[in-house]
Amino acid sequence: MSFSKLIATVALCALLLGGCNKKSSTTIVNSKHVRIGYIGLTCEAPIYTAYEKGFFKEEGLEPELVKCNWANYKDTLALGGYNITHHLIMYFLKPIEQGLDVRFLAGIHRGCLRVQAGVKTNIHTIEDLKGKRIGVPGMGTPPFVFANRVFGTHGVDAGKDISWKVFPAGELGLAIDKGEVDAVADAEPIGTLLIAQGKVRNIADQIMDAPYNSEYCCEVIANGKWVDANPKSAAAATRALLKGAKWVETNPKAAAEMAVEKKYLASTPELNTVALSRLRYIPSVRLAEESLHTASREMKVAKMLSPETDTEALAKRAFMHLDGITDEWIKSLEVEKVAGGQVTPGEDIRLYAELIEKDTEDSCCRRKMFDQPDQDAPNQADPDVACLQKKMIAAQK
Repeated sequence: MSFSKLIATVALCALLLGGCNKKSSTTIVNSKHVRIGYIGLTCEAPIYTAYEKGFFKEEGLEPELVKCNWANYKDTLALGGYNITHHLIMYFLKPIEQGLDVRFLAGIHRGCLRVQAGVKTNIHTIEDLKGKRIGVPGMGTPPFVFANRVFGTHGVDAGKDISWKVFPAGELGLAIDKGEVDAVADAEPIGTLLIAQGKVRNIADQIMDAPYNSEYCCEVIANGKWVDANPKSAAAATRALLKGAKWVETNPKAAAEMAVEKKYLASTPELNTVALSRLRYIPSVRLAEESLHTASREMKVAKMLSPETDTEALAKRAFMHLDGITDEWIKSLEVEKVAGGQVTPGEDIRLYAELIEKDTEDSCCRRKMFDQPDQDAPNQADPDVACLQKKMIAAQK
């Protein structure tokens, strides 16, 4: 699907689901039962933590986790399949522009997306990617959106200058090895895995590069109609998620191990610890709102938003302030520090080494362990293909 057709399709779907963010004669319910959506990603650690540590229950809520996938994540939230989650702001801004009734409520973390080039290529800058082939886990997924935003601000036309190739996320490294792509756009823990394997170098890193490093990657987001009908419950659920974020920032190793142990995602404790420790879980309200303004402006430059869109008005419409959810409250929030739950200086290097030493399986056989669960979307790679032995891959090269 072409880039322009993809954006048009997303816009049409959003219009069909749209609500225009209006508060017409809403009956206040404040139901204690709240459904929290999740996909099964490294960066969703605050959701797992808030649930497992009882933060939702501490707020007087009755939490229910709802497992989702990339293919219908936005639609499920818009239709009320779940009430609240935290997710990528760039993933939702286009649908919000077209009328999708969802609201951002607070910032959770920064920096889970990257654009990476193969180490054997001569690609060292964003401009070097012009005319190149880039692998993504799916058209319209967060890595794809981030890459498009980066290209737009560097004068690269993502629709004309880039050849996009779709692979299961767990096979992006294999695509690099076989020379099928020159670079990849990915999310954690894939980015960390590929670096650990020595396959790629970072070209654009959301946690390191301005302006992305000073804005939120993911924020708390909720169904608009649900927030209007349940303002106190929405605030309570947001507080639970923000407390979860602070707990993860304080105890990244413990949070990473718990997510694997409880089977929220199929990874290893080592890989998840390295990936999670790179992210900054420093919740905020003011910076969360400012991040929407920055992302909106750059997405418009990248032609991901309509030329007629007032990005300032869009950002204001997309963010909602809830009673009691303030930066002052966040600063006063204290969480426990678990013994041994932190990543000590130099430990990330040791964990990287362990990852490389353990990397004895063929890349395609590791798909289930390292994939984001986005495989409902069409892929050029066959998800049921038999595993290739390493000697066979070498022979093909």
